[in-house]
Amino acid sequence: MNTKTVIFFGAILLVCSFQFADAQEPKKIKIGYLGGGSVSSTAPRIDALREGLRKLGYTEGKTFEIESRYADGNLDRMPDLAAELVRANVNVIVAGNEQGIRAARDAAKSTPILFTALGDPVGLKFVASLERPGGNVTGTTSATSPETTRKRVELLKEAIPTLSYLAVVWNPANVGQSGVVKETEEIAKKLDLKFKAVELERPADLETAFSVITKERPNGMILQRSPSVTLSAKRIIEFAEKNRLPAMYGDRQFVEAGGLMSYAPDVLELDRRTAQYVDKIFKGAKPSDLPVEGPKKFEVVINLKAAQQIGVSIPEEMLKRADKVIK
Repeated sequence: MNTKTVIFFGAILLVCSFQFADAQEPKKIKIGYLGGGSVSSTAPRIDALREGLRKLGYTEGKTFEIESRYADGNLDRMPDLAAELVRANVNVIVAGNEQGIRAARDAAKSTPILFTALGDPVGLKFVASLERPGGNVTGTTSATSPETTRKRVELLKEAIPTLSYLAVVWNPANVGQSGVVKETEEIAKKLDLKFKAVELERPADLETAFSVITKERPNGMILQRSPSVTLSAKRIIEFAEKNRLPAMYGDRQFVEAGGLMSYAPDVLELDRRTAQYVDKIFKGAKPSDLPVEGPKKFEVVINLKAAQQIGVSIPEEMLKRADKVIK
């Protein structure tokens, strides 16, 4: 075999080896995650998404990667952060709040966008219907409804029979929460409760919100889920304890962190289920054809230690019905 023949066959082997390597290289999906909170406050939700992907057989670094951006409670930054993810050429964008979804939709006209544990995607006009979303947006909803709102007020009233003045902390920048506040006020009136809506748009507004509550002196409080509440969780729980103020939260994580009680879906379970949407999209499905899914179960979680610290005695019958009691 002469030198030219050796070089020729060597070249063929080299080309084939490259082709074989390309054939063996697994495809990878790049997920953009748009968080309204901080790195630490959003970490449990991204970890839940990772867990869901791993259960479906994905391996981080090989078959998926997550590119994250965080607003740190300043939701005005969402459009810029969404644009960054689009420039990073992500294949799908995941967000857990109204502003993030809207910013992603405006920045990415064709990129699939997934909301996770969103309140009312139809009312917010992100999807045409739960069964057939249409467009490039779909995901999971926390399904906050008049029934959920009523249940939260009633549970707080059951836990605190002397409840007479209810405050609701909410974010006016979240369009969907205005309806929930109105529903809560109507239910409060039916129960002969005085009512006060307290705005908390940004973490910087926390002291103002505390001042309003201190001045009004309600003896019960409900907090609507938002990045600002999540970022301020430690200070809110400490404020409630210091002022001996019973509080109902929209996420069990607050109760596990020291809050009194919650009635809510398992948000992390919804985050894990978001992985199924990512998987289907990766395999060719269109967001417009993927129905919006709601929570499978709402849970009552009560923290007895928190109750003792604020001098509240939770009725025994209520403790028996609770899904989880933290002692």
